[in-house]
Formats: sequence, C-alpha cells, structure tokens
Amino acid sequence: MKKQIIFYLLLLVLGTTACKGKKVKALETEVALKTEQVQQLEEQIKHMQTTNASLLDRMADLSIVNKSGAESIQRSLENISQQYSFIQDLTSKIQSKDSLNLALVMNLKRSLSNINDEDVQIEVKGGVVYVSISDKLLFRSGSSRITSAAEEVLAKLASVINDHDDLNVLVEGHTDDVPINNSCLEDNWDLSVKRATSVVRKLQEDYYVNPERLTAAGRSEYVPKAPNTNSEGRSINRRTEIIITPKMDQFFKLLEMPEVAD
Repeated sequence: MKKQIIFYLLLLVLGTTACKGKKVKALETEVALKTEQVQQLEEQIKHMQTTNASLLDRMADLSIVNKSGAESIQRSLENISQQYSFIQDLTSKIQSKDSLNLALVMNLKRSLSNINDEDVQIEVKGGVVYVSISDKLLFRSGSSRITSAAEEVLAKLASVINDHDDLNVLVEGHTDDVPINNSCLEDNWDLSVKRATSVVRKLQEDYYVNPERLTAAGRSEYVPKAPNTNSEGRSINRRTEIIITPKMDQFFKLLEMPEVAD
C-alpha cells in the first residue's frame, strides 16, 4: 500500500514538473515574440521621428519661401503703385503743358491779330509753339537788319514771352537755296545765323527778354517748308522761326522715373 502511494506521488510530481516546463517554454516563446514586436515598434517610431523631422524642415523651408514670396509680391505692388503714380503725374503735367501751349497760342494770335496771316503763322508742333515770321516782314532782301515794320511784331511777341518766364526761346534763321555772297555775307549759313542773332539781340536789348532764355541758330537752306523750284516756294522758305519751348531741365525732370524697390 505504501509503495503504491509513493508511486502515485512520484507520478504527480513528475506531471507537475512537466506542466511547469511546458508553461515556462511557452512563456519564453511569448516573451521572445513580444521582444521582437517591441523592436519592430521602436524601428517604426524611429522612422516616424525621422519623417516628422523631415516634414518639419520642409515646412520651415516653405514658410521661408512663402515669406520671401510675399515680400517680393509686396515690393512689386509698391513698384507698380509708384509707376502708376508717375504715369498719372506725367499725364497731368503733359495736359497742363498742352493747356499752357493753347493759352500761349491764343495770347499770341490775339496780340498779333492785326498782322497779315501770310507774314506771321502760329502753330503747335511736337508739343512746342512755333511762330514763323516771313523775311519780307523782318528783313530787306539779303540783309540781316531788322525793318521798322517788324519791330511792332517783335515787341508784341516779347510781351507774351515775358509773361511766361518758365519758357525758353529758340530763334532759327532759314533761307532759300539761292546762293549769296557779298562783302558782308559768305553764304546762306552766314545769312541765316546773322538774321537769328539780330532777332535775339532785338528781343534782349529793346524788349528786355532775359538773354539766358534765348538761343540763336542758323539753318541755312536745309529745312525748307516748300520746294525751292519757284518764287512762291522760295518766299515761304525765307523765314525766321521763333520756337517757344519748356525749359529743358524742367522737361528732363518731368521724364525722370521714380526709384523702384529692389
């Protein structure tokens, strides 16, 4: 009986030990699987951290690009605004100058209304006022001495010029193509220049036009208004043109572009 009891106890112990061994092995296997899963999760976390860092860097770059782009757009808008203001200002000044030219023409025509239109012509060309005076009114044939009949015209012309001290005056002498050569004149160049200087001198000395506003130029026969093939055409070409222009420094200042942002 005792032997049987001992035998059963041994079987129980051996069975219990075997069960525990199986459980231990199962636990070890489960631990190994969990360890492997933890390693995989750690690798995934590292990958996600790397990806997040890259995304953060890209977002920072995009932020810089967007900020730079916004600043560039802002500068472009400011430049466009400046240029638009410049165009508006230029347009306004051109309209003002055109209005001044119109007023100047009206004043000249009113002042010279008693003069024959064939002898004095007034027009606006290229934004400036031209007063063309025939040589038969201003000078005797082949001479640069101003006639007494011309003094009334020049006096009225000087009066209008003196009322507009922001304008300059260019006096151009023109001739026909008939050669001239005498003791006083070498050629048509000489004649055209001397006629221009005679008018300038008269405006300065007798009618008090500021000489700093005056320029004398001779164009000889090379800027005709009509063909020199007949007496009528040659008569038209023998003239003195008084060109009233804005002061050039003011004109160039008018055309200056505003500085734009980089």
